Parts: sequence; C-alpha cells; structure tokens
Amino acid sequence: MTFFKTLAGTAVAVGLATASFAEDIKPAVIFDIGGKFDRSFNQASFEGAERFREETGIEYREFEIQSDAQREQALRRFAQQGNNPIVVAGFAYGSAMETVAAEFPDTDFAIIDMVVDLPNVRSVVFKEHEGSFLVGMMAAMKSETGKVGFVGGMDIPLIRKFACGYVQGVKAANPDAEVFQNMTGTTGAAWNDPVKGGELTRSQIDQGADVVYHAAGGTGRGVLQAAADAGKLGIGVDSNQNYLHPGSVLTSMLKRVDVAVYNALSDAKNGEFTAGFSVLGLAEDGVGYAVDDNNQPLLDDEIVAAIEEAKAKIIAGEIEVHDYMSDDSCPVS
Repeated sequence: MTFFKTLAGTAVAVGLATASFAEDIKPAVIFDIGGKFDRSFNQASFEGAERFREETGIEYREFEIQSDAQREQALRRFAQQGNNPIVVAGFAYGSAMETVAAEFPDTDFAIIDMVVDLPNVRSVVFKEHEGSFLVGMMAAMKSETGKVGFVGGMDIPLIRKFACGYVQGVKAANPDAEVFQNMTGTTGAAWNDPVKGGELTRSQIDQGADVVYHAAGGTGRGVLQAAADAGKLGIGVDSNQNYLHPGSVLTSMLKRVDVAVYNALSDAKNGEFTAGFSVLGLAEDGVGYAVDDNNQPLLDDEIVAAIEEAKAKIIAGEIEVHDYMSDDSCPVS
C-alpha cells in the first residue's frame, strides 16, 4: 500500500486522464463503518453523491459496510457488475482499493483520506490540521476556564493530526491553556460509539473543560450531546453539526468530503476524470469552519476577526501548522 504519510505536505499532483465517458457512467458510492447518516464524515460523502444525483438525474448505487471484511468484497462486486466510477470514503479502504483497482484497470476509482498510487485511482486528502488550528483558537478564546478538550475516534495518525492542529490553535490564542485529549478506541468500532464519546466528554468536563472538539465520526454525537447537557460547548467535525444542538455547538470544522465525492462523479460524467492525488486545505477551501444562525450568537467580532486573520496567515505561509502525518510528533501539548 502507498501510505498517505509519505505524501503529506504535497500541494497538488494530478495524473493522466482515464477513459470514462458520460454514456458509460454507472456510479457507486461505498460508505465506511458508521453509515451514511453518521452526521459527520460519511454523511458528507452521502450529501456529495445526493447533490450529483439531484443535479444530473443519474442514480448511483450505494453500500454501507458493517465490518472491515466487507470493504474488498463490496469494491470487487461493484466493479464486476460494471459500476464506474466507484467512490469510497475512508482511509481504511486503502489496501482493498489497491487490490481491486489493479484487477479492474478500466474502471475509475476514487478514495478519500488515503493515497493509492494506481493509474485509475483518484486520491483526495485534506489538511485537517489547518482547520483544526482555527477551531482550536476559537475554543481557547471562548473558554472561561482556560481548559478545553479533544475526543478522537480511532487512535490513528490521521486523528492525531486533528488533535495536534487543534492544540496548536488553542496555544496560539492562550499559551497557558490546558488541553485534555482522549481517543475512543483502537478498532473501527471507535467511530460509532456515542455512549463512550459522552463518557469521555463528561470526564473532561469534570476536569474543567468547557469546550470540547471531536473528530470521532458517529461517536461525536455523544460528545456534542454530553457538552450540551452540561451547559458547555462542543465543536463538530467534517459536516456542519451546528444544528444538532443550537447554541451549544461553538462551530464545526468543515472537511469538504462532499465536494470531493461530487467532483469525482461529475468529472466521470463529463469524461474528465483524472487519476492522481490532491491535498485540500484552507487555500483550496477544502477545510474551514461553519458559521450559521445556530452558532452566530456565540461568535463575537473579536473572535471572528482573530480567526480570519489566522486563516489568511496560514494561507500566506506566515503561520505554519504542524502536520502530524509528515512528522509524528506535536510541537505543543
């Protein structure tokens, strides 16, 4: 497998166009464990596919896996049945994608959150650390206790990347702030355990945290619920989760998985599908933070101005946010 870690920090690379024509398109989307209605990563994938369907009238097949063993089975089944392109959401599909895409060189594949170096695979990864830096600043500026929290899903380098960026943002706004960090587990079940997410959040709140950020998929529902129940603030991830608890979700760190899915399907429809990989950050609008009617009253002009200034400096290269995937250490803790 070609690991994302080896390519982190690269701006954009594009491969050769593969043969995909509008009249041949039979798209399929495979979601990761947690399902398309996890209100986070998978749901963003679903929303991208739905946008494509609504705009084009082209239906797509879909599958929600229930176990790791189904990844390769689902990919191969869709390819055997002539689906093209096939889009998968999640780093854990890397090995299965490498195997199946090699078996079906005339089928276009796209994978999100992992790089697979094959001539018929589009890989899309994100600079989650940049978006996490911004919401970390926001958390520190909003905190009244000087203590904030982070709850991750599966303990893997990708989630440590979220955490590291978040801590850097917190410390940029308040060098004396304390950040509590917990991971939910070490298996795929960590993405869909809202009860455990709630327990970890309550523990951090008991230690004084009054803002808690999650990067935990479906587990994050428990994080946001526990924060709201305690009268504290949560921070959502991937999709805009502000609406889940209006007035109790400070913001959501947006990761535009929906755009990556939509673009893959649209490019295939238009005969413009390309293989290769791209890395999307603040400069490309690949990550960001959500402001809407549900959280706008929580954000005063001072906070917004500080976050926008930091965003501009990150894009300009004046602030460098450490990428845990390129160096598995974090300069702040």
